[in-house]
Amino acid sequence: MKKILLALTAVAAMTGSASAADLAARPYVKAPVAAPVANWTGFYIFGGGGGGLSNADQSVVDTVTGTPLTITQRQGGSGWFGTVGLGYDWQFNSTWVAGVFADGQFGSIRATIQDPLFQITGSQKLEDSWAAGVRLGWLVAPNVLSYVNGGYSGAHFGQTNFTNLAGVPVGAHLGSYNRNGWFVGGGVENSLNIFGITSPGWFMKTEYRSAFYNAKTQTELLDAGNVPLVNSIRANSWNQTVSTSLVYRFNWTGPVVAKY
Repeated sequence: MKKILLALTAVAAMTGSASAADLAARPYVKAPVAAPVANWTGFYIFGGGGGGLSNADQSVVDTVTGTPLTITQRQGGSGWFGTVGLGYDWQFNSTWVAGVFADGQFGSIRATIQDPLFQITGSQKLEDSWAAGVRLGWLVAPNVLSYVNGGYSGAHFGQTNFTNLAGVPVGAHLGSYNRNGWFVGGGVENSLNIFGITSPGWFMKTEYRSAFYNAKTQTELLDAGNVPLVNSIRANSWNQTVSTSLVYRFNWTGPVVAKY
């Protein structure tokens, strides 16, 4: 009987040691971590530049009566510009982002102005403009936003100095003026965390914009004394631009990782 008890005690001791050894050998497994989630909510600033096209439907009218003296014809031009701005975005679910923004543009987008009756021509420059609007975007990827935008815009157009067909100044001009209008556009904005380079907060956006400004009637003036002439030019302005800007987002420190 004593031999049986001793044998059972030895087996129990060996089993307990083996169980303890098995527990000690088990590897440590970390708890699962949620996938990184990017958040677009917050303020940002940007600056960049690009090129633009200008078009205008023009006609010559009588200065006193406003009666059209020629048929309407479309003139155009092109140029470059720089831009700076700021905005605020709000990501309201995993897919959509809405925001407000304001920006200014400065540069030299020129368009042709003509009076076929006097056979004179000149160049009118869009010197600077501003815009304030809203945008709505769809996240193609967590760090890539495709968006459309729209809003109000204002522009300053410089003085137009006329020459004859040979390019000789004729001593007449159109004065500078301001006009208001509206714009629509769209673009893509993406994080610069690419090619293995980490750039928290830095983005790049490329945007197309089409701005339409109200028609303006300008009296042709002699350079000497700004004496009004009998003809005036009536024209609207339609400007298309493409820009690329560097964006910095103040709230962006990289993907937000959920903690447990």
